[in-house]
Amino acid sequence: MDSTRVIDWRLDVGSIVKSTRHEQGSRIVGTAVLPLLPPEGPVHVLLLGEAPGPRGADKSGVPFFGDAAGKHLYAVLRGMNAVVLPTSIDALPWDGATFASAQLAPIAHGIALGNAFDRCPTENGTTFRAPTRVELEGADNIARLTRELMTLRARGLRGIVTLGRVAMKTMDVVLTRMPMDGLVRRAMAHPSAQGLLSMAPDRGRGAKMADLIDAWKVKCERAIIEAGFVVAEQEPRHE
Repeated sequence: MDSTRVIDWRLDVGSIVKSTRHEQGSRIVGTAVLPLLPPEGPVHVLLLGEAPGPRGADKSGVPFFGDAAGKHLYAVLRGMNAVVLPTSIDALPWDGATFASAQLAPIAHGIALGNAFDRCPTENGTTFRAPTRVELEGADNIARLTRELMTLRARGLRGIVTLGRVAMKTMDVVLTRMPMDGLVRRAMAHPSAQGLLSMAPDRGRGAKMADLIDAWKVKCERAIIEAGFVVAEQEPRHE
């Protein structure tokens, strides 16, 4: 395991929450967030989101790690033994700044997590906005995604699961310019509340959010398996 990920899990949870509570809603960092990759072994499936969220990856430095949508995704991946989370995380609020202060990070197994745009887009430094098509389809961003795919392909990439329309359309552009034979693709709704409602029948009118989340988790696990992930039979170790 990367030495930078070695953590002292004996940190006082109360002090962590107290020290980071004021950081919630703070300014967007806006730096590039690298994909989460397994420290070793193959990468069979890439899960691609839209962009780092202001409370999640923008603060934690790890895709989807700390925002509300990511909580649903990591629950699926944890249940599939595709990620290992430190047990101490269950006593903390699901928040990127909190995880960064506690030096907590997931460890991936067989999957990678990334984003169509690699930094949290903002106009004023405090509010998230959707990345524009110019940003997503610009030469630099397409080249970045292409390099990442080539790196993952060399590690055994079998398929891609896109989370939301932005990720799906951006990957369409990448693979149109650089086709990859045999790569399986599956498209999922984004696990945010807006994404879940937009894909639900009648745009979710009358549906309970808890039911939409549960249904999304089942479909997401199926999509990851169909994209080429092999579910591990053994229980993962706790880091």
